[in-house]
Amino acid sequence: MRNMSFALTAEQVLSRKKTVTRRIGWVFLKPGDLLQPIVKGQGIPKGGTVEKIGGPIQVVSVSRGPLNAITPQDVHREGFPRMTAGEFVRMFKRTHRGCRVGTIVTRIEFSYGEASDDPA
Repeated sequence: MRNMSFALTAEQVLSRKKTVTRRIGWVFLKPGDLLQPIVKGQGIPKGGTVEKIGGPIQVVSVSRGPLNAITPQDVHREGFPRMTAGEFVRMFKRTHRGCRVGTIVTRIEFSYGEASDDPA
């Protein structure tokens, strides 16, 4: 199972309010794939471990399209209910080096597994 970093939206994943994510790359995913949400995947010191955010998530659908095609409903599903689509695009561009308004991104819809007693 692959890890997927949610450094910018860890709280939204922990509270299960996020059900869609956009990524540059990740074109290999298929519905049914399982992913382990983590806080951070890069820059971990030697011997360090990743911090998991709950249990695995399951990919529901995968599609590709321009960043600026995001809908207000998807901004909400991304975990930003108070943000406009334009604000989301600006935030995404700021946090993803080389990304432009029309950059083709991968939209990943996912679902959460059953709640677990394990906080890790």
